[in-house]
Amino acid sequence: MSASNPFENAEARYWALVNDEGQYSLWPTSIAVPEGWSVAHGEASRQECLDHIETAWTDLRPASLRALHTA
Repeated sequence: MSASNPFENAEARYWALVNDEGQYSLWPTSIAVPEGWSVAHGEASRQECLDHIETAWTDLRPASLRALHTA
């Protein structure tokens, strides 16, 4: 018997997390927020968090790499 993936449960509640590099992650509220990440959006539905990430994370490069190209 396989366990269900908590990151793909459409019925669960989620957060959109962000790290210091401006990278985002979908994260189930049933799992503690990992060190180095903070809640950027939610608690909300999986789709609402995914929509937030798509809107907010427009440049997939880490912030440190973006800074090199603007200096």
